Amino acid sequence: MRSPSAPRSSVARTRWRASCRWGIFLVAHITINASALYGRDAFNDTAAALQSMPLRRLVEALVLAPLGLHALGGVAIALRGAVDPRHRARRVAQRVTGVVALAFIALHLGQLHVPAARGALQWQQFYELVGHTLGAPGMFAAYLVGLTASVLHLANGVWLSVDAWGLARSPRAARRATVACAALALTLWAAGFDTLLHFSYRCGGVIPLPAQEVDRVCRDADAP
Repeated sequence: MRSPSAPRSSVARTRWRASCRWGIFLVAHITINASALYGRDAFNDTAAALQSMPLRRLVEALVLAPLGLHALGGVAIALRGAVDPRHRARRVAQRVTGVVALAFIALHLGQLHVPAARGALQWQQFYELVGHTLGAPGMFAAYLVGLTASVLHLANGVWLSVDAWGLARSPRAARRATVACAALALTLWAAGFDTLLHFSYRCGGVIPLPAQEVDRVCRDADAP
């Protein structure tokens, strides 16, 4: 006989897996891009290492396929309309941020990764292309909105996963979960925002990093 907690446990596992997949992807992506804060050479070295990674295409497929399924499932849920009344605001926010993040990913893939996959763009051109793209105020705003939606989707998804496991039922536990998820979102957003500033202003960056030589990084960014 199935226990009453079985459906909730199933939902918790599903949400936790989705949060882990999205979290791994987002943290890795923000970390890789943030290498630009140490200069053009650091960014190009990171890009070169990724391009030479064994079984790179297979790894990309293993990462992107589950995310694609997650996105399709999220769109289906958003189109369904009905929202669970429990934590209604959080669930609506999860749908909205998910749709915005999906649109942002589609934009980013279309600008960078699709041309690279077709051979129309070389990885050595990534730094200049991203800088040129984010130099336009409208595109900078679009990337900032996409970054914000992405980190909020992750942090809110983690909170809902914790709640589904029954770990945020008491007011005290809920507050702790909220603080932890807010710290996660703020850390990722700050790293991403710093990177956007670097590419947009060809220097930028408001967060001091260990061993970062700001003058050299700015010179690298301004070099042709």
